[in-house]
Amino acid sequence: MTESRVPRRRRFLVCEPRHFAVQYAINPWMRPDVPVDVSLAQKQWRELIDTYRAHGHTVHTVEPVPGLPDMVFAANAAVVVGGRVFGSLFKAPERRPESVPYDTWFKSAGYDVYRPESVCEGEGDFVPAGRWILAGTGFRTTREAHHEAQEYLGVPVIGLTLVDPYFYHLDTALFVLDDEGEGNIAYYPEAFSPGSREVLARLYPDAVIATREDAMAFGLNSVCDGRHVFISPKATALAGRLADRGYVPVPVDLSEFHKAGGGIKCCTQEIRS
Repeated sequence: MTESRVPRRRRFLVCEPRHFAVQYAINPWMRPDVPVDVSLAQKQWRELIDTYRAHGHTVHTVEPVPGLPDMVFAANAAVVVGGRVFGSLFKAPERRPESVPYDTWFKSAGYDVYRPESVCEGEGDFVPAGRWILAGTGFRTTREAHHEAQEYLGVPVIGLTLVDPYFYHLDTALFVLDDEGEGNIAYYPEAFSPGSREVLARLYPDAVIATREDAMAFGLNSVCDGRHVFISPKATALAGRLADRGYVPVPVDLSEFHKAGGGIKCCTQEIRS
């Protein structure tokens, strides 16, 4: 039996892939010898933005900077909860300069920005989930950053250990379906350590479980507004499970970005005021 789902309008921050490329390898998806079709990437990105707006969401843009090919992955720049901006300190030296233009955008919009001392990569590893924040570690964001985020944001942080390098960020292995109260999630269990799998099973006994095939198709790098799930078109089994639960899958193809290890959520920073 399906349930009636109600969408909530969101505010997103994105960055045009004007300078998108795969120039280095910092995750298993990245192969600098495989060319990127920038024209196709821009077309796919524009389709995502148009789709968000068609569903009633507000989209802001930050100006891309030459020499920062991964700046399109706006989610990694910060996590915003209750109008508080917890910035990023990227692990890879190639990405560290991305923090500056994003911090500048937030400050110009009237936000205070916290500069972390520990390695952390924004919504890549911090996933706000109602009463708490789910936080990934194992490949990028450190546990020390989990503590910093909890102190600054004033929200309980639940640490989860990632063990599969293909799912190097939490947002490649899990996304939030409902963010009211305890809410619910969709995730791929095998991306997590045994203890973290037990934690997720306790917190979310009714979670939507994804297969490895759907996870490898970036099906969990999705964005949900409470009703619509903006999802990779190749994650067909997961889309079916979501539809059975009363969600409306909205396929958006960002396959060109998969070459850099990113997808829909990676390109989408949510501003939670």
